[in-house]
Amino acid sequence: MVNFNGTLAPENEVQLGVHNRGLEYGDAVFETLRYSGGKIFFWEDHYFRLMASMRILRMEIPMNFTLEFLEEEVKKTVETLDAANNAIRVKILVWRKEGGKYTPKTNDVHFLISCEALQTPFYTLNESSYEVELFKDHYITSGLLATLKSNNRVINVLGSIFAEENDYKNCFLLNEKKQVVEALNGNIFLVKGTTIKTPPLTDGCLNGITRKQILAMGKQLPDYTFEEASVSPFELQKADEIFVTNVITGIQPITKYRKKEFSNTVAKELLAKLNLKARLT
Repeated sequence: MVNFNGTLAPENEVQLGVHNRGLEYGDAVFETLRYSGGKIFFWEDHYFRLMASMRILRMEIPMNFTLEFLEEEVKKTVETLDAANNAIRVKILVWRKEGGKYTPKTNDVHFLISCEALQTPFYTLNESSYEVELFKDHYITSGLLATLKSNNRVINVLGSIFAEENDYKNCFLLNEKKQVVEALNGNIFLVKGTTIKTPPLTDGCLNGITRKQILAMGKQLPDYTFEEASVSPFELQKADEIFVTNVITGIQPITKYRKKEFSNTVAKELLAKLNLKARLT
């Protein structure tokens, strides 16, 4: 079942217009959520990022789009899914209503909530081989739009095809200044000694929810120094650890980049703290 504008219906019965602006122009934003134990992980952060994204794209935010309303719509949707361990991946998609070409006829929106079961109710560390490479065919253009969770993800699609064709688990994306920005499916962190570094939003990385949690946790970890600073490709092989963060996986350690193999000590420590924070938030 999916939730289309507040109405539950089987997925194959929901009909979207052939002139859907999300399809025709990429005029849409989305949030991917992790739902477990009867709650949405870091829901307030997701909600406010969605509202900010809609404002940036000049969408009209409906009066009923409150924190409580959307949370209830998510719960209403996930209750239709038979998930054995009650762990669910949820996607909220919001797009501008049909009409117009590049210039829309209205700024009003539709929304769709879909969900699928996950294997574990909490974050677990994947310690299997996870080799990555740089994707250099296309670049992310740094700026505010690059930080949004919009459905303009063609670089991520092409990078994922490249990774699959070359037996990589993931790829790092570069911006127009040849700085490392993020991975195909999340933000990146580099560990060198006691310094943990992640690219700044101004370089064009996604304003990730898990990235935000990791940076906030850094304030309670006196043994480490966290910094937001540009990352050169030459730094990758000098790091002690590299890991990718997103709200579904939590933290994914990189095991190999080119000739360099990495440990996962810090990733394992942070993952335990992320699980605790998710349960308490």
